[in-house]
Amino acid sequence: MRRLAQAPNLAIATMWAHALREEGVAATVQREFLGAVMGQLPPDQCLPEIWIDDESQYELAKRLLHELQHRPQRSWLCVCGEQVEGGFEQCWQCGEMMPAA
Repeated sequence: MRRLAQAPNLAIATMWAHALREEGVAATVQREFLGAVMGQLPPDQCLPEIWIDDESQYELAKRLLHELQHRPQRSWLCVCGEQVEGGFEQCWQCGEMMPAA
């Protein structure tokens, strides 16, 4: 096993591990229950971590995590006239999907 990354909170750690598993990388969340002892231990020792089970998948996992953390941000104008920014693929005003690029 090898540590891939430390996440800022359990929700993000779980999302990252799930995304890696969807791509075929055996990933687990460690330190997921240490949030209860924050304040008793140093904060950097309480944050959840993503670990890769198979050492041979480490470089792939590192690349996939980087892609997940740096998703493209777009800005597009919906047919209803609303300017939609960020990673949204659906208009929050009318629900229309982003047009194909």
